[in-house]
Amino acid sequence: MQFSHDFRSADEYDQIIMLQELFEQQRRQLDYFYQHLDIQKCQVFVQKLLEVKGHIFFSGVGKSGLIAQKITTTLMSTGTKAFFLSPVEALHGDLGIVSAQDLVILISKSGQTRELLELVPHLRDKQACVAAISCCAHSRLIAQADFSIVLPCERELCPFDLAPTTSAQVQLLFGDVLAMALMQHRNFTLDQYAQNHPHGQIGRRANLKVRDLMLDVEKTPFCRPEDRLQDVLVELTDKRCGCLLVIDDQRQLLGIFTDGDLRRALQKGGESILQQKLEQLMTQRARSIHEDALAWDAVRLMEIDPQHPVMVLPVLKREKGEVVGIIKMHDLIQAGI
Repeated sequence: MQFSHDFRSADEYDQIIMLQELFEQQRRQLDYFYQHLDIQKCQVFVQKLLEVKGHIFFSGVGKSGLIAQKITTTLMSTGTKAFFLSPVEALHGDLGIVSAQDLVILISKSGQTRELLELVPHLRDKQACVAAISCCAHSRLIAQADFSIVLPCERELCPFDLAPTTSAQVQLLFGDVLAMALMQHRNFTLDQYAQNHPHGQIGRRANLKVRDLMLDVEKTPFCRPEDRLQDVLVELTDKRCGCLLVIDDQRQLLGIFTDGDLRRALQKGGESILQQKLEQLMTQRARSIHEDALAWDAVRLMEIDPQHPVMVLPVLKREKGEVVGIIKMHDLIQAGI
């Protein structure tokens, strides 16, 4: 890790050094986790979750409880029926939601959390399956679970080795990978993901289609390959799309001519280029997109070549390939894509 800064004092320099060392310590601790994690047991853990016929509950106390809630919400949004179960509330009535078809996953760094250990026998009475996630292989929670996974954690980032820092990080890492593994095993589709995220930036990226944001045929600047440049300058200017789409009689896309092409042509040939036909000036291999594609795909296609990004895309009908409109980067940005 490198840094570059004009330091105003020795104290500021010392603070930067301290931060750099903390980041390095956390990186080393995460390396330890990756190097010692048992991937085969992780696969067993994933398979057990895939076999659950009921619901999956996550439970934990303190920081582990917060991580359990985050894992739960990620699973819910990616196609797994998961819920957070507070151990305290469970012992005071919420246990009624658990059935014999369910799996309850208890998360605890030490594996000695009293509230979770007190919950286990009552889960047994409900005939629910019990799993444990802990950083301690010889803990009571691991011993009492039907199956478990140990998350290697050499020590916390905390100088006293007490505050849940690195342990919370590896719990979150495992939970995220678990969610993505289940998502892929279940062939969870983008359409399903979109149904779970109708609002916000995620919703816009997963739901908005090109046809929702494109300009229709009447607002799209067209010309024919035999048109001379001087005869279509009004079309280029009035439609304010920064380009002309060159089409044939069936409205098939033949090429594109942009404001940038106009500037370059004028610099190279001067006023004489106004007499040239568009077929001589256009770019033949223009990027295009279908009307039923995601608007987010349009953004990625526009930026697919960082050296030559484009600001507009012709929009085609999937079946016949005819031009049905145009989509602009400006409108995609305005839509929050």
